[in-house]
Amino acid sequence: MDRRTLFRHLGRQAVALALARLFGAAQAQPAASPWPAGVGDPFTLGVASGVPRPDSVVIWTRLAPRPHEPGGGLPPLPLAVRWELAEDEGFSTGLRRGEFIAVPEHAHSLHVEVGGLASARPYFYRFIAGGAVSEAGRTRTAPAEDAPVARLRLALASCQHYEQGWYAAHAEIAARDLDFVLFVGDYIYESSNARYRVRPHEGPVPQTLDAYRARHATYKLDADLRAAHAAHPWILTWDDHEVENDYAGDASPSGLDAAAFLRRRTAAYQAYFEHLPVSPSIAPQGAAMRIHDHFRWGRLAELWTLDGRQHRSVQACGGGTPGGRAVTGCEALADPARTVFGAAQERWLAEGLARSARPWKLVAQGSQLSPGGIATPALARRIHSDGWDGYPRARERLLDAIAAANAAGGNTLVLGGDVHRHVAANLRQRPDDPRSPVVAAEFVCTSISSRGLSDTLMAAIRASNPDLLHARSDERGYALLEVTPQAAHCEMRGTPHPAQPGAALHTQARFAVEAGRPGVARD
Repeated sequence: MDRRTLFRHLGRQAVALALARLFGAAQAQPAASPWPAGVGDPFTLGVASGVPRPDSVVIWTRLAPRPHEPGGGLPPLPLAVRWELAEDEGFSTGLRRGEFIAVPEHAHSLHVEVGGLASARPYFYRFIAGGAVSEAGRTRTAPAEDAPVARLRLALASCQHYEQGWYAAHAEIAARDLDFVLFVGDYIYESSNARYRVRPHEGPVPQTLDAYRARHATYKLDADLRAAHAAHPWILTWDDHEVENDYAGDASPSGLDAAAFLRRRTAAYQAYFEHLPVSPSIAPQGAAMRIHDHFRWGRLAELWTLDGRQHRSVQACGGGTPGGRAVTGCEALADPARTVFGAAQERWLAEGLARSARPWKLVAQGSQLSPGGIATPALARRIHSDGWDGYPRARERLLDAIAAANAAGGNTLVLGGDVHRHVAANLRQRPDDPRSPVVAAEFVCTSISSRGLSDTLMAAIRASNPDLLHARSDERGYALLEVTPQAAHCEMRGTPHPAQPGAALHTQARFAVEAGRPGVARD
């Protein structure tokens, strides 16, 4: 057995072990029960794909004929689902097929990692169960790691509060020619705000597994979101609203003690896993789930997706209460032990950046890395403690790692979401110091639907932060990125808040980063 074959074999063993742990039994695939009669269409939540590798993708669905009912409207039985993947929409060329046993312990969700695929090509997939056939999804494998690549094209998206607008951005994303969608957090919102509600959630703030499952189902029932999933593979990480706004590690801003909050986090992580096209190998283990990952796109680019919540230090200067707040003169911000990613993930990223020989390095995480505080004549600079401004030493360590990696050649793009505004910024090795060199470019996408800041606050933020070339919070949308060997281009797409059904998006701004030059310029 050669080394490559051995590693693939070990990889399959790891997935099998993860599935065994996930389903809590020595046999990962229990015997299927007869399909229940009269349950209706089991594919109401659509299909999705993700984790595009050169020789594999993950395909997903969840059986739920009545997704807001307990068990999704299915009896608590293991049920057989057939899957098919082919090179053409007619499922006649290069057909691959198999069977998966969906179990009630995981909401009859499926994560099928299909291997042995050709690199850099589209595939079509579907599921069959109980006489019903799902819609067909389209996915795509990554290029071979040593392949020359002329272009990487992705949609950068985040923050899709269901109650605060429609998903017009996803309708446009579905129609785009993309390699993948990069979603950087706040896939669901656990919270509500009656002032900005244009369509209601299905129930109150979720605390239990059934409630988080219902919340995910509400989002998946949106036709535009389902279309964007069916059209492209997705690469995902999370932020805070997937569990609770502004949570940090095991600390709950709503006042739950650590044990109670970890029970809630366990439920939220399991529901997240059950409803998204992530690898079966990252199935949560209780309240823990590894979401950070690494992807290569031929010889053109590498992408790191990062987890800024699970290992985060509690926000500073909160008087013992977790959660973000506006602070000034907070001495605790200078504590070098405070972290966003945790020490192990920081090392993993720094080592990966240092090893990379590809010309473009993409660092995807949940928020805006560049400074966004407000300078006032009478007071010290006012910052939001839950953002990167609240973790300045951790930000310096990240920028130092980027600067060290750039010394070997190439550009770094930092990609984020969370703040509900389109941002283009230069990242200096020492933020707020005009003498410090620019080491990277940053692009932050606005929200799919969540409301932004007022024009007055945005004007103050722009005036206080000269490295922000662009910052607008009045429109909803996403960012379209195209990376070539010569340059990276970012087109910021938007529509006024609240996003309306069928709204047409327009180009708010365009920016570019030239290969070998870290700064951002208008395109």
